Amino acid sequence: MDSSAPERSAPGSVSEFLERLDEIQEDLPKRLRQCAEFTRRHLHLIAVSTVSDMAKAAGVAPSVYMRFCQVVGFSGYSEMQHLFRARFAEFRPSYQERLANLRKVDVPGARHLLAEFAEAGHRSLLSLSNTVTSDGLERMARGMAEARVIHLVGLRRAFSVVSSMSYMLGQLGVPATLHFAAGMLTDEETVFPGDALFAVTFAPFSSETVRLARSTAERDIPVYALSDTDRCPLGEFAKEMLVAREDEVAGFRALNASITLTTTLAVAIKALQKRG
Repeated sequence: MDSSAPERSAPGSVSEFLERLDEIQEDLPKRLRQCAEFTRRHLHLIAVSTVSDMAKAAGVAPSVYMRFCQVVGFSGYSEMQHLFRARFAEFRPSYQERLANLRKVDVPGARHLLAEFAEAGHRSLLSLSNTVTSDGLERMARGMAEARVIHLVGLRRAFSVVSSMSYMLGQLGVPATLHFAAGMLTDEETVFPGDALFAVTFAPFSSETVRLARSTAERDIPVYALSDTDRCPLGEFAKEMLVAREDEVAGFRALNASITLTTTLAVAIKALQKRG
């Protein structure tokens, strides 16, 4: 397919998008075909990734990935991303699908997987240092240092992040309460004026976490947040929200950036309390 051919109309649905890929993929130039092959395997990333993220993961320049979006029929990456955001959860592969995809490439040995996850962690930490601003981090630490009690909530995958932070705060002598219960229920009635809430949720987002954070903010109690995308609904009402993006291996993600960030926060909070 000639990449200078007239632009097509944008697909109106995900199924139309996939049909369009089937129609044009084999005739695309090498780099655009590379974009198409990567995108088909990682539909779940479109909703939460920037064009630079997608291009880097596909092994092409951002301008090439933008051209791929246009050849498919979109005006640019933002229009393609909009199509996928409303249905993000449908494209996150199950754990069984992730294992199957991993085995298609190779039978993974433990040593090979360790190297892959170590490299993914390295990329996550580089991204963290390049995207989290010192001003935002400082404001969040200062706000939480002023709280009577810091309440932490994060369910499912985010629970390991807040439980690690809760342990760290406890060891440092910072009053903190970890919210969790059977059935993934939380209780906003235990969060009082003078306290602060730190909420963590990753796409496709925990409705329980968002509910608790929203009701807390509506009571004029400060809410601070951490997610893996700036499209997280917590950003609508949190005083500050930090974003930690985790690189992945065959759909599996460790939490290197998130735990590094929350460990930093815990130590900074204690240091600021001592200064006060």
